[in-house]
Amino acid sequence: MTLPKGMVHAVYKDTGISRYHGNPLIEALPPILDRHQLREGLSGQIAIRPTDIYLDGQTRIHVISQLLDGFFQPLSRHIELESKLSIMLRQGYIGRNLATGELNAHIQNGYERVMQGDLGVFRFEHVESTAKSLAFIGCSGSGKTSSLNRILATYPQLIYHERYNFTQIVFLKIDCPHDGSLKSLCHNFFREIDSVLATNYVRRYVEKRHSVETLLAVMAHIANTHAIGLLVIDEIQHLNVRHSGGAERMLNFFVTLVNEISIPVVMVGTPKARPIFESDLRSARRGAGFGSILWEPLSKPSPDADILRTEWGAFTSRLWKYQWLTKASTEISGEICETWYDLSQGIMDVVIKLFVLSQIRAVVTGVECITPILMKRVYQDELKPIHPMMDALRSGDVTKIARYSDLTIPDIDKKILELGNLLRAKQGSLDGTCKYRGNEQAIRLHNMLVDMGYESDLLEPLISRAFTDHPNLVMKDLMPLILNWYQGAKEEKPTISTFKATAVKKEVWHTLDSHDLRFLFSQAANEEELHTSLNKAGLFLDTKLWINALG
Repeated sequence: MTLPKGMVHAVYKDTGISRYHGNPLIEALPPILDRHQLREGLSGQIAIRPTDIYLDGQTRIHVISQLLDGFFQPLSRHIELESKLSIMLRQGYIGRNLATGELNAHIQNGYERVMQGDLGVFRFEHVESTAKSLAFIGCSGSGKTSSLNRILATYPQLIYHERYNFTQIVFLKIDCPHDGSLKSLCHNFFREIDSVLATNYVRRYVEKRHSVETLLAVMAHIANTHAIGLLVIDEIQHLNVRHSGGAERMLNFFVTLVNEISIPVVMVGTPKARPIFESDLRSARRGAGFGSILWEPLSKPSPDADILRTEWGAFTSRLWKYQWLTKASTEISGEICETWYDLSQGIMDVVIKLFVLSQIRAVVTGVECITPILMKRVYQDELKPIHPMMDALRSGDVTKIARYSDLTIPDIDKKILELGNLLRAKQGSLDGTCKYRGNEQAIRLHNMLVDMGYESDLLEPLISRAFTDHPNLVMKDLMPLILNWYQGAKEEKPTISTFKATAVKKEVWHTLDSHDLRFLFSQAANEEELHTSLNKAGLFLDTKLWINALG
């Protein structure tokens, strides 16, 4: 039997936990992962090929941009979140055993609610609810949704139980509507079910204009009919208290789903959603779940800590390895770490986007390495819309932070496109496009030879000659030919003084090696910054130490 996309055949394995034994809905789930397996499963894998740094600028922009969606470094918070979701999912199935008839009792109760249009009625009183709820709160850009998506991706969404002719929905994720009404939330639920199972619930219920009460009863019934293991409701802050009949009504709906319908519910939102749950968080009578997780930005390392040994340092050190720059430093410095944190305030989305934009800026300008000055310029030029939020986080003022709980990151694709266009316009001066009349192979060969230490005015005529005389040769054959010519021409050419050979126009000092005095000068905004850079580089003579040594 060929299964639809995203569906797998049930394979039952004993979990080793007595309470889960004999429950097909639990035993068909993937094994419970240990911490090491989980880190491996969640990590984003991005291939790094050393030769990619020699690609032309336009191509490298595409390579660098894959970090936006491909990089993911599991932290302790991700392990904790996965553990809670794993427990919620499995314990929610304990009272809905497909093999014992308990699930049928839930379905019968759901049918009774649909018929009477009342979520409070039931047919079987003995039905047990083992479901939990979780409020997952964090500012936009903190990685809530991406983390959830990666964790949920470790499970199949649909499992077909051939023995019972039953299709299980392991998880269902829906977004809250922007109009903030419970009716629209139910509509989104039916649309997502139709999308996953190719059913026609939208036509049956949405288009017939049922009341909210009827829709809620139908939604709860469908959730049990398909044994939904986990219902994730994202962007919960969009729910409007006025449009939904008050916070109490919304909260009662979620509590009913958990306590009476037995569906574990994860409610995800920004701090603007907290008023919806404040009464629940304060009241012990509603303590039916795991409470809430407040997902804050990564903590700022304390002044006396070794920043590279902190969680922030470990995260940025891992990300730092993904550079496609010809002059990139292999090890991240403490100064870069501090600057990076100050500009991003530990918000994951900002951290990664700032790093990507900084790399692309380094390619466009020809600097080919990331420095604190470059990062600051990228932050000032490309990330202006988030400055108020960053300023609020730096202040530590809770009232200021609350005003910007819905952080909006600038359109990153647009920024990358603009930088790409700028690179295209400057291509001739950066990598010799004008010299080689747009021949990308010649440009790439030129860049590779320069990075190998063969920078000379001999390269241009030799490379041009090679492509003219041998148009059918590939790169690997052209390079030894050109190097052979280069060595011969160099022996015949008169020796040039060291100063003339290394003389570079001032407007391109920013492309020199990071230890070059001219590069340090080009990176300093004023005399004070230049003094600081030279001092850090150890280029000042400590006269006191010298005098003491003589004395």
